Order: sequence, then structure tokens, then C-alpha cells
Amino acid sequence: MVDGVPGPISRLVEELSKLPTIGPKTAGRLAFFPLKAPARQVDQLAEALQSLRSEIVECSVCFNFSDGDPCRFCTDHGGEGSTACVVEDPLDVLAVERSAGFRGRYHVLHGAISPLEGVGPDDLKIDDLLERVKDGGVAEVIVATNATFEGDATALEIARVLEETGVRLTRLARGLATGGDIEYADPTTLSQALEGRREF
Repeated sequence: MVDGVPGPISRLVEELSKLPTIGPKTAGRLAFFPLKAPARQVDQLAEALQSLRSEIVECSVCFNFSDGDPCRFCTDHGGEGSTACVVEDPLDVLAVERSAGFRGRYHVLHGAISPLEGVGPDDLKIDDLLERVKDGGVAEVIVATNATFEGDATALEIARVLEETGVRLTRLARGLATGGDIEYADPTTLSQALEGRREF
């Protein structure tokens, strides 16, 4: 028990604090919520959390999280599978899907190269991507890693690994956001927008 808080609540606060973007105050609010919520709502939350571990698998083709293997993106986009969009995390797949601008397949790396965090190329699904390309059927690889130092390092490693395969390798364009004012753009974004300019 810490500061007069019962043990079970303290344990829940501690576990919730380990979640991304959840600080101690938010964890405390979340921990007290089930005590005031209807029992059925708490039971449904517990069931949903348990089903994550028991029903979700990693797709053996693209390594996205799914409730079936292969995942629906690999089966639904089967006819358009000559292009593979490489992303860092499963949430990135959902973001690309929401854009409705891509109808190919995916490849989820499950992270990005980050020496400070001890994540190297061997910790990612880069070798699996190479095998997919070598097996044939992939004519283009779109590298859609984040616009960060880690994302750029990962993109360079992918380019190095795939260099000898002859596959077409492209990278997401960077630049100004739609509706944004040039005067508010940071120098890096503006530089990338100029470099990525195209005919119209």
C-alpha cells in the first residue's frame, strides 16, 4: 500500500503506468474507474483484454496482428500484391488504410533501428522482407517508415539489404501538409517539400 491507497489499486496504477503515454495521474484515474463502473462494463473490458492474447496472432506473411492467418490485408489485396508497403508498426497499417491511397500488401517491421534502445536490424523483420522479395511477386517496395532519425536509418538499411534484388524501391514523399501555411513550416519540412517537387 502506498500513501494509504489499497494494494490492488496501487498494483493496477503501477501496471497502467507502464502503458505508452500513460502517466501516473492518468493511470490513477483509470484505476479508479472500474470501481465506479457497472460490473458488466468491467467484465467486458477484462474479456477484451484477455482475448487480445488468446485470439490475436501475427500474420505469417506480413507480420501484422490479426485474428486469422494470413491476415485480411494479405487475402483481400491478394490480386494487387506486387507492391509491398513497409511500415514500422501495425498501427501504421491502419493509418495507410484510412488514406484509401494504397491497395497493395504490407510488411510490418515491428519497430525501427535505434541503437540507443538496443534495437538493431536483426531485431526487425528486414530479413523476412528480403525473403518475400526473393520469393517473387513483389515488384515494388514502398518504404513508409516514420520521418525520424530511426525511421531514416531503417529505410537506409532496407535499401542496402534489397540493393541486389533489383526490386523497385520507393520512399513516401515528405513535405507540406495540406492546408498548411508555408510561413509556419519548419526548415526541414520546407526543404523536403522543395526536394520532392514534381511537374504539374
